[in-house]
Amino acid sequence: MSNEISLVTGANGHLGNNLVRLLLSKNHKVRATVRNIDNQEPFAGLDCDVMQADITDIPSLQKAFKGVTNLYAVGANFSLWAKNPKVEIYDNNVQGTQNVFDIAKECGIKNIVYVSSVASLDFTKLPANTENGYNKDRRNWYYNSKNDSDKLAIELGKKYGIRTVLILPSAMIGKEAHKLSYSNNLVYQVIRGEIPVDTNVTLNWIDVKDVALGAYQAMHKGKDGNRYILSNEKHTSLQDTVKIASETYPELNLKTPKKLPKSLLYVVAVLMELGSKITGKEPLLQRHYLDMFYGLKQDYDIGKSQKELGFNPKPSKEALIEAFDYLKNDWATKNTKTMY
Repeated sequence: MSNEISLVTGANGHLGNNLVRLLLSKNHKVRATVRNIDNQEPFAGLDCDVMQADITDIPSLQKAFKGVTNLYAVGANFSLWAKNPKVEIYDNNVQGTQNVFDIAKECGIKNIVYVSSVASLDFTKLPANTENGYNKDRRNWYYNSKNDSDKLAIELGKKYGIRTVLILPSAMIGKEAHKLSYSNNLVYQVIRGEIPVDTNVTLNWIDVKDVALGAYQAMHKGKDGNRYILSNEKHTSLQDTVKIASETYPELNLKTPKKLPKSLLYVVAVLMELGSKITGKEPLLQRHYLDMFYGLKQDYDIGKSQKELGFNPKPSKEALIEAFDYLKNDWATKNTKTMY
């Protein structure tokens, strides 16, 4: 094992950084790649080799992948919106996947754990599982990119003879964040009382450290060409999320978000989309997002991950309470944003 190098792409991101820490705790030799080499803060005190690499830049991958045995392909563009989503989100993720596998083949990498997403599951049959195929809804470029990258990773793994195992996490929250991910940011908004309206979109909260461990188990126990869901079994509504926060911190006097009819949410979404054309910033609500997720219960069948990987995540409520504590105390202090 001493000569084996485990490489994590996107190593300054929420999952990537937790994975680097987990691998180091298990005495693996770790190489971490980041797009911006000046961003060293996530690696303070960590004994790993940090290199610059971008999944869209082939020479940087050729340099980084030399001598690597196990590759954790975490790096991707996780955005649900962009000014030019086809190029910034879709092309980045799909072409990035192609590049990662091409260079992995060239460098003789033996094993890849590829981070996909529950976004690539078929939501027409719930609880969703990996046997039902892929998400057929093509309205969102991020979801399209996860679907097509997921299929491509399996195809290229076969073609190149690289053992490839895919993990599909749900909404990851919790510790060791160096910037706020979508999911952590939503949890942060909850404890800041910034969720006035319930959009009737449910979430499936999972502790990021459970996903990091699931990725590690996938590398060591996962079957080649298989997809494993790393989530909790049951969804949590936005109202329940706020309720858990209220019970944990009664002093915050959090108000239950109001349920609005879909028609009214649609009007709000139209106005926000128009506003975003002017500001160039992401709208908080989008019509196609409501079409895809309004009333959808994000429940997943994790039996395969439990059986084959020994995946045993903490329940969503526990993950939420820990994330509240981390974001309210450590994160808020570190980022000198006052809670009140």
